[in-house]
Amino acid sequence: MATRKTRNPELSAAAGSLADAAHHLGLAVNQKVDEIGNAAAAELDKVRQATMAKRAKATHQIEALLKKAETRLKKAIAEAQKSMHKALREAEKTMQAMTRAAQEQMAAVPPADKKPAPKKAAAKKSAPKKAAAKKAVPRKKAAR
Repeated sequence: MATRKTRNPELSAAAGSLADAAHHLGLAVNQKVDEIGNAAAAELDKVRQATMAKRAKATHQIEALLKKAETRLKKAIAEAQKSMHKALREAEKTMQAMTRAAQEQMAAVPPADKKPAPKKAAAKKSAPKKAAAKKAVPRKKAAR
């Protein structure tokens, strides 16, 4: 089917005006869509920057907490070492005291290879004094 051209110039002008209006309307709609897209992109950038700022702040806070925890841990380790060294020194002193006491006891006991003194010599002496050797009582270790 062939289309017929209208011979009315007013109708042709109106059709041309409608085509121009549709073209301008399309351009206006595209322009508004671009403006909305740009505004949305700007808002997303703002949100992204705010998020990055909050993330940086949170990272800083976490690092500060870790630093405090490390400081406390170092202090606790130093105190533990100090108390361990103190306990070790006390144990060494106790061991030295026990060693001295054992040496004194060993010095008081006559050697086994020598013959005991004759009984006559013991009778001549006045009543011998009994020297009670003090025994070093070992300390009980702390229950762990």
